[in-house]
Amino acid sequence: MFNAVIAAAAEKTENPLLPAVYDIVWSSLIFVVILFFFWKLVLPRMQKLLDDRAEAIEGNIAKADDAQRKAEAALEQYTAQLADARAEAGQIREHARIDGQKIINEHKEQALAEAARVTTSAKAQIEAERQAAVVSLRSEVGTLAIDLASGVIGESLTDDAKATAIVDRFLADLEASEKAAK
Repeated sequence: MFNAVIAAAAEKTENPLLPAVYDIVWSSLIFVVILFFFWKLVLPRMQKLLDDRAEAIEGNIAKADDAQRKAEAALEQYTAQLADARAEAGQIREHARIDGQKIINEHKEQALAEAARVTTSAKAQIEAERQAAVVSLRSEVGTLAIDLASGVIGESLTDDAKATAIVDRFLADLEASEKAAK
């Protein structure tokens, strides 16, 4: 059998690796038709599809960039408003602290004024009572002194003007001696 294959190969002088001419022509013709079909129909549609997709992607990127810019602007605006609100809150706290301090100072002043008024009133009342006590004591001391002097002297001192002058002189001497002792 090996010999038969060699003999058959020897009879044919054509190269078995090269196809026949009619196969090359028909294959080339079909390749050109298919190439023309792809070139005219499929590639333009594919190119249009890719262009549409590229435009959609670019549009989405532009929308995303626009949305990002808007978000950044909104964030900046929010940050500015937050800073303004914090500053305003600080001012309100400061005003409240100042107003509170004013109220405290006013109440202290009112309390001091009330205390001074009460003290002045009490001093005036004490002074009035002291004066009343001094007047009362003078008359009682004068009466006792006259009675005592009458008992010591053995005479009745009934002259009121003279007795009053003696008592006043005695009390003035007594007050002078108290002041000198202090």
